[in-house]
Amino acid sequence: MIPQTQQRNRGGTRPRLLQACVDAFRQPDLRDKLLFTFALLAVFRFVAAVPIPNVNSAALKYIFESSSSASVLGFLNVFSGGALKQMSVAAMGVYPYITASIIMQLLTPMIPRLQALNKEGEQGRNQVQLYTHYLTVPLAIFQGYAQLQIIHNTTTPSGPAIANVGLTGSSLLPTLAMLASMLAGTLFLVWLGELITDRGIGNGISLIIFTGIIAGLPSLLGNVGINGSGVGISRLAILIAVVLVLVMSIVYFQEAERRVPVQYAKSVFRSGRMYRQSGQSFIPLKVNAAGMIPLLFAYSIGIFPGFVANYFRNSASGVVRNVATGMQTAVDPRGGVYQIFVFILVMGFTFFYTMVVFQQQNLAENLQKQGGFIPGIRPGRPTAEYVTRVVTRITWAGAVFLAIVSVVPYFATRFTGNTQFTISATAFLIVVGVVIDTMKQLEAQLLMRNYEGFIR
Repeated sequence: MIPQTQQRNRGGTRPRLLQACVDAFRQPDLRDKLLFTFALLAVFRFVAAVPIPNVNSAALKYIFESSSSASVLGFLNVFSGGALKQMSVAAMGVYPYITASIIMQLLTPMIPRLQALNKEGEQGRNQVQLYTHYLTVPLAIFQGYAQLQIIHNTTTPSGPAIANVGLTGSSLLPTLAMLASMLAGTLFLVWLGELITDRGIGNGISLIIFTGIIAGLPSLLGNVGINGSGVGISRLAILIAVVLVLVMSIVYFQEAERRVPVQYAKSVFRSGRMYRQSGQSFIPLKVNAAGMIPLLFAYSIGIFPGFVANYFRNSASGVVRNVATGMQTAVDPRGGVYQIFVFILVMGFTFFYTMVVFQQQNLAENLQKQGGFIPGIRPGRPTAEYVTRVVTRITWAGAVFLAIVSVVPYFATRFTGNTQFTISATAFLIVVGVVIDTMKQLEAQLLMRNYEGFIR
């Protein structure tokens, strides 16, 4: 029997996407997951509006609009959904956790104990996740103190934006109170993200970042369209066209795959005799198996040198001050050196993350256990070497594509003369990736319930 919703789809009374959304809300368990996800994202936006103590709002606004620190802080502000500009308890977002995840990814292949935990199944992965949480705490404290120092040391007409920042004397307790508030905000957001992953729809941490970016886009778009940045209608149209082409390209490369044929030989006992049967299938190897994770990693690492430079920019030593100023100029997110740095990081992280995930899958070993083999390739080590070569070749295409995508918005905005939109354009790439992943999860949920989805 054909479900009633499929009959309506065949009749063409409603668009597929709209019908899929209606079908999702008609399923009680799926509707509960969606409402749970929306509710926790709303909680995140509420937390992003809760300020920490000792903040001078007028001075803070001056810093983000006219200071030399605005490039790095403005970049972080976009991904925090405006929480940093308000200096709320969620000013760091989930980026200390992202940084901790990067470090754990780098350490896992080098530490035998972590490798063994990864092979122990869900229990071992939970232990690695616990280590990531432990590492998030000191990283969040370091990042929070660095942010406070940068903002505190920036001179404004109305005095310091944050008073009493320091680890000695009368500044110790106020600083500890602010750090505790920011640390609690970050850990709370990580907890919300994991709740969404376990009980909602989509990857919770990615959705937290997605929501922060979306919340910050209206103000950036307002700066482009309302305040006027000298961009003509034709150049703005070119910028919009570039964004649309990037979106289509990202979707295309996200779905592109190389199918490696596989044959399975099995024995079936029938009518007192053993029959040998064979079936043919394939291994879908993604061209961009890493998704948007390399972009997240690259942006997190890319802003770190500028962060350190801002911290030492007002040092008492002239040499340190000059080096910090030069580094700050070199790694400005709106500069060419930063774009080259991000390009290289995206390439490297794409290969690294793809190979780490591929090695954890043990495709050759699992194929051999299931009685499968690639035609013309011997099982075991030759199969592993063959699949590795294929993955390496197609990963080159995915890595180059992601690296180009990461810098195209910069050149597009330079060509149009609208440098204010550079940050939002790079953030938009992450938005597209998160939307695709979330749509796939929702599609899978719908297909499990015999409903048509919206991805053909």
